[in-house]
Amino acid sequence: MKSFVILLKNELKLNIRNMNMVIFAVIMPLIVLSILGFIYGTEPATQGAVYTFMEQSFGALCCISICAGGLMGLPLVVSEYRERKILKRFQVTPVSPAKLLVVEFTIYVIYCIISMLTLFSAAALFCKIKIHGSLLLFLGSWLLTMLSTLSIGLLVGGIAKNMKSASVIACILYFPMLIFSGATLPFEVMPFIMQKIISIFPLTQGIQLMKAAFLGLPIDNVLFPAIVMGAVTLICFGISVKYFKWE
Repeated sequence: MKSFVILLKNELKLNIRNMNMVIFAVIMPLIVLSILGFIYGTEPATQGAVYTFMEQSFGALCCISICAGGLMGLPLVVSEYRERKILKRFQVTPVSPAKLLVVEFTIYVIYCIISMLTLFSAAALFCKIKIHGSLLLFLGSWLLTMLSTLSIGLLVGGIAKNMKSASVIACILYFPMLIFSGATLPFEVMPFIMQKIISIFPLTQGIQLMKAAFLGLPIDNVLFPAIVMGAVTLICFGISVKYFKWE
């Protein structure tokens, strides 16, 4: 446990000094929130609607940070360590692949938590949003969404041969999920066929579940998205540990 804490502390310091994730996982969602808040304010999403646009979009805003950390930050930092032979040095220490991956995983969990808390604080203060549904269900949905998305990034970083290949795979995953999962474009305005196709994304399932939980809307089937995201998390983490490459 002591070695885990020391490794986490050192890796977190290095990550913060890099500033990429501070900007893209924490500051960028706040900038998007500010822009949307300036445009929509506390006005209802549609005429006669009970909820404001910001309340309907809060879950999606949280996923900007999750996407940045899970699909770009996490796979690139692990693959960079492999390319620079840093992982090779870890190989001759008692640090196991599972411990190293969990440390990197934990760093991006911290980023996501900070982002979600700052987003909610800013949105509640300036946009007057409030949770209409279940806080516990929303937090559970957010947690599952975060874990499943980060596990995908962990898989890419764990098995990619170098930073270039990890970057290509990360971009292929990042942009479709960010654009078509509902994190940027509203899921409801997409054609029916596209909605069916993008429903395979765990991020899509998570955003819809978070939105329903936040607004207090009826949820037809909570079990299905929970199973999808849980299965993705276990499978991706298991593969990333089993087939992890030190060099």
